[in-house]
Amino acid sequence: MRTVALSDGNRVPVLGQGTWRMGESKSARAREVAALRLGIELGMSLIDTAEMYGDGGAEEIVGEAIHGQRQGVFVVTKVYPHNASCADLPKACERSLKRLRIDAIDLYLLHWRERTPSLQETVDAFEKLRGAGKIKRWGVSNFDVDDVEELLSLEHGHKCAANQVLYNLQNREIEFDLLPWSHANKIPIIAYSPVGHSGALLRNSELKKIGTAHDATPAQIALAWVLRQPEVIAIPKASNEAHVRDNAGSPEIKLTKEDLTELDREFPPPKSKRRLPVL
Repeated sequence: MRTVALSDGNRVPVLGQGTWRMGESKSARAREVAALRLGIELGMSLIDTAEMYGDGGAEEIVGEAIHGQRQGVFVVTKVYPHNASCADLPKACERSLKRLRIDAIDLYLLHWRERTPSLQETVDAFEKLRGAGKIKRWGVSNFDVDDVEELLSLEHGHKCAANQVLYNLQNREIEFDLLPWSHANKIPIIAYSPVGHSGALLRNSELKKIGTAHDATPAQIALAWVLRQPEVIAIPKASNEAHVRDNAGSPEIKLTKEDLTELDREFPPPKSKRRLPVL
């Protein structure tokens, strides 16, 4: 598995595993845990989750999946902005650590930005957790260029390790400014929903045609397209083993110039700036 360097030099796989909508059904628990474990075996050892997902249920799924193999897994989770104050962030972190059944979070992200608490207060709270050994590094999610520039102007803001944002063929807005800015400032992008929502992207005839040429599925082509970008990490969710195996094959696919031209025609790149979505 190829790797990407975070801003502190630590390297992680370009392809990880997402967990949105996991941990919401007791009947699906065993299947979800098995899928994550298989993903780890196949090299997708970065697992992304959040306290928001399933009201902590997804973190519990991750905790069960990585039990007994913590050393080989890079755990990312996210905190609600209303829990990101100096008073509340330590409590939220402890709850996540308990659900994940680990001693320290590898990368702790602010899930999205709100005006209260201040960004400086959140950075200070992150730094205290890092100093206490509760987290190894911190970052942000759903930040646009203005937000990240403001972050880097703050004390300790330069320690931001990554920015997790929406990025797929149907949502290319970050290519207008955020993606080149992030490359220039060496802050990796973690792309969530890299194969789109609700399966609409995977039914696209152009993706199917290119997939046939590469003996690949539309999902693999969509992931290969995201992973063509340097310093971008993709975190597709797969709640069954067949989808996990499908995802694992995507980093090996090399799209041709002709493929990329056809995809640009089908999914035009952005011509103007649009603000990133807030969940």
